Amino acid sequence: MVARTGPFAAVGRDAATLGLHLTDSQLDLCSRYSGALIEANETVNLTAITDPADVAVKHFLDSFTAFAVRPWSGHERLVDVGSGAGFPGLALQIAVPGLSVTCIEATGKKARAIEGFRDLLHLERAEVENARAEDLLRTSAHRERYDVATARALGSLAHCVELLFPFLRVGGDAIVWKGRVDAELRSAERALAALGGGAVTIVPTASLGLAEQLPGRSLVVMRKARPTPDVYPRTPAEMKRRPW
Repeated sequence: MVARTGPFAAVGRDAATLGLHLTDSQLDLCSRYSGALIEANETVNLTAITDPADVAVKHFLDSFTAFAVRPWSGHERLVDVGSGAGFPGLALQIAVPGLSVTCIEATGKKARAIEGFRDLLHLERAEVENARAEDLLRTSAHRERYDVATARALGSLAHCVELLFPFLRVGGDAIVWKGRVDAELRSAERALAALGGGAVTIVPTASLGLAEQLPGRSLVVMRKARPTPDVYPRTPAEMKRRPW
């Protein structure tokens, strides 16, 4: 195993400060995932982060911060919208194998890459949907079925609310990773009022003891308090025409 040395040894120590205690086997899976990602990125544009040490921190550790911002049973249904190269969805599946994870990615090449990573790592409780979130939400199989919905690179906070909240059951949480978030809060509040939002918590990574590793990052945690009206999410054209 390579987990005892290299960048993922440091990730393991930092994850422990979040209350997430990863085994050597789990860290080895992360390392294998990282290697496969860097190799696949040579032919498919999955990420601008290609240095192994940066991948370990800026993809994996960043994803693991989700475990410090809400209580987890370890058996949640989680949907990751705009999953890209599989973060945070597959990383969270590695960290907590009892989760049921659905990665949604509209770009075919990226979705196939996520499927490849999932199969390589034998993550049997992870599913991949090559579709737009708006289309999946027209079916009862996905609407208001999840305990947690995540997004790391999906657009404005209000846009994230519109695409994440219809997936959530009442009482579920949306988790969105952001840099500076203050300028986006007013429009997000309007979206939350319309889509059934409740309590909002902003957790800077600095408050988690990771100011050096993940500077300037925050996680926005938004609880769903009421059912989302069926009119949401709107079509992409309507969202563009009438932003929050």
